[in-house]
Amino acid sequence: MSALIEAEDLVRVYATRQGLFGRAVPVRAVDGVSLRVARGETLGIVGESGSGKSTLGRMLLGVDPAQGGVVRFDGAPLPDKGTPAWRALRARLQMVYQDPLAALDRRLPIARQIREPLDIHARGDDAARRARVAELMQSVGLRADQAGRYPHELSGGQRQRVVIARALACAPELLVCDEPVSALDVSIQAQVVNLLRGLRGENGLAMVFISHDLKVVRNLCDRVAVMYLGRIVEEGPVERLFAAPRHPYTRALISSVPDPGQPLKGRIILQGEPPNPAKRPPGCAFYPRCPQASGICRAELPQMRATGQGCRAACHHLDGADPVPQAA
Repeated sequence: MSALIEAEDLVRVYATRQGLFGRAVPVRAVDGVSLRVARGETLGIVGESGSGKSTLGRMLLGVDPAQGGVVRFDGAPLPDKGTPAWRALRARLQMVYQDPLAALDRRLPIARQIREPLDIHARGDDAARRARVAELMQSVGLRADQAGRYPHELSGGQRQRVVIARALACAPELLVCDEPVSALDVSIQAQVVNLLRGLRGENGLAMVFISHDLKVVRNLCDRVAVMYLGRIVEEGPVERLFAAPRHPYTRALISSVPDPGQPLKGRIILQGEPPNPAKRPPGCAFYPRCPQASGICRAELPQMRATGQGCRAACHHLDGADPVPQAA
């Protein structure tokens, strides 16, 4: 299946200041990431907070320009941010944000905000735009009488539906969802996930779904990429990766998913915290917390290797690590 969007060796470095008068220190938020998403496919990106997931999502849209590597959409490099070509392409690339209240203008009724992309990209006449807004509201489960309401008059789940409707206004081909259900309670999370699944089936959407909730990722995604400190450490079809994770970090993540029957069965407790991104250890960044770490892990950065059946991982000890299925 041909790739709709493809990233190759993406790098994004931020400068952070240590202390009030300290010098600027470079932090590699995304460090050599390569991935691809096929048309109609959903790729989940998971990892701890600070692993670079959200930065990577913005880079795929060109909102955060890459300082190294390239993003190709539909076979062509992504235009530079702010150019007319980039603005025109944004009709085909949209984002759903984590905090819907922050993503919406509190001074405008929701119908006007859903219509805004149609006005920006000059899609149809006034009647067609009004009809499209009504269609979008219905498709995401909002009532017609809610069109004149303001964001603060809606629940969190309803606001997220407004954000999704606005993102779908111009019928995009790719939707990047950055933690779209993390701020919602469990019942509303399920509604939004089911909504996204249904919209994907109806519209043939490709999605990049960024989340720390592995159960949601397993329920929604076709493939999953695991990030740790700016790099992808394992990737593969979701059921195969959950059944037999090969990287020690992936094993620990999957073991943390609660099992109602036996909550502590197979739980792997990682020691310590992720390293300071401004002071990355040499070699594998995971080695200070890895139970399999050896001398080569401290000295040499592992490269991604095929592990069979569409899976790949970056670990020096793949040949000696037996894939043990984990409960999820």
